[in-house]
Amino acid sequence: MKSLFILSLLAFFVFGCAPQKEQTAVSPASTPSFSVDGKEATIYTTADSTELRLTQTGKKSFAAANQPLETEVGIFVNPNKSFQALLGIGGAITDASSEVFATLSEEKQAEFLKAYYDKEEGIGYTLARTHIHSCDFSKGSYTYVTDADKELKTFNIDHDKEFRIPLIKRATAAAGGKLPLYVSPWSPPPFMKTNDQMLQGGSLRPEYAGAWALYYAKFIQAYEALGMPIWGLTIQNEPMATQRWESCIYTAEQERDFLKNHLGPTLEREGLGDKKIIVWDHNRDLITHRANTIFEDPEASKYAWGIGFHWYETWTGSDPMFTNLDAIKDAFPDKNLVFTEGCNEAFDANKYHYFPNAERYGRSMINDFNQGTVAWTDWNILLDETGGPNHVQNLCFAPVHADTRTGELIYTPTYYYIGHFSKFIRPGAKRVSTVCSRSFLLSTSFLNEDGSMVTVVMNHTDQPISYKLYIGEKAVEERILPHAMQTLVY
Repeated sequence: MKSLFILSLLAFFVFGCAPQKEQTAVSPASTPSFSVDGKEATIYTTADSTELRLTQTGKKSFAAANQPLETEVGIFVNPNKSFQALLGIGGAITDASSEVFATLSEEKQAEFLKAYYDKEEGIGYTLARTHIHSCDFSKGSYTYVTDADKELKTFNIDHDKEFRIPLIKRATAAAGGKLPLYVSPWSPPPFMKTNDQMLQGGSLRPEYAGAWALYYAKFIQAYEALGMPIWGLTIQNEPMATQRWESCIYTAEQERDFLKNHLGPTLEREGLGDKKIIVWDHNRDLITHRANTIFEDPEASKYAWGIGFHWYETWTGSDPMFTNLDAIKDAFPDKNLVFTEGCNEAFDANKYHYFPNAERYGRSMINDFNQGTVAWTDWNILLDETGGPNHVQNLCFAPVHADTRTGELIYTPTYYYIGHFSKFIRPGAKRVSTVCSRSFLLSTSFLNEDGSMVTVVMNHTDQPISYKLYIGEKAVEERILPHAMQTLVY
């Protein structure tokens, strides 16, 4: 009892476990009936200091359960309370990812595609993001027009046809022919910006707002003409960050006005009014200010489907500010939350199998979903043995790396942690109320459209923990290893 109490306090103060705030529940009539009578849970485990990697580690039958004791650890799932439906889980297909992919042998390329996009033999990604012209994970800066072409008469996407578009098409095929894709710009062309370059921030010159809005439309039309439907777009990657790579600053008011006066109307005029526009696309810290500014303006809000967020600036302290997402769901319940980017920075090849990197993903995904997030997108799906290529040396981790010297693929623990969600929780699944009785366990649950329930459990402590998973008056007993992730499917 004493050790559990100490662990609980440690988890609260060190890990900053955010309480789950339930959004407005879906009406009971829309929630399929669910019973565990006569059912068993199939358990999959990934754990540090073991060889377990998304390994099936057992099956447990549900049995009658008594009132839990205060000394017991419980996870309580209520199928009668469901919330947001999942759009998808995936990663970004960047220039860097596609160029590294091209160095692999045909055999390794096939292995890689199956590992990410096959739901039976891989982790079943169902969503993708890509960038409009260059980003830091490109070999250099480039655009789709010649200098000062305000009318965009020279617009073409030939650059992307060598590596990026072929990988997007192969990934889509590997995912069964459907892979919703959304797009993001890192910077307008230099002549459209106040600092006359794509790097180091700067802002959009007002006289080029119309041309820049048309640029998005031309990109979407060009990709769709090649058989790649675009589901949605974000207005600007990290609009409050002056970076040494491609970047552009928008205040909340500037982004609001660009959306309502230029981007929204332009997409409608070009027959692209069905594209889902995501605002912000930056960290959780300032997200509520951006939401308030844009969503409270009716003329801007009508074009905004949702708001995107990253995790970088809010990870340095003990509280990643998950509850900021609550404020948005409370104030704007009709807007959607999307995690648009995250990765572990400061690449170090000695830390390929560093479990805290994976736990960062697990903690974020569980908490983000529990706060109402409808989609979760990792950053690069593949990088090389240097954490690149990246033209400004902003080298990072990916879930999978390729050693271009040997042609081998390296699957990090992060790949498996993401897989505990993406392999089992499928598009259309509804999040179901899930609460842990101790803060040292994190958990979320989704009910798939096929009637299967998925509960993900994470233990980020140094101790194994025994717990009971309750569904009404039935429960299964299970034990999770230290620094481990489990998925229970039932």
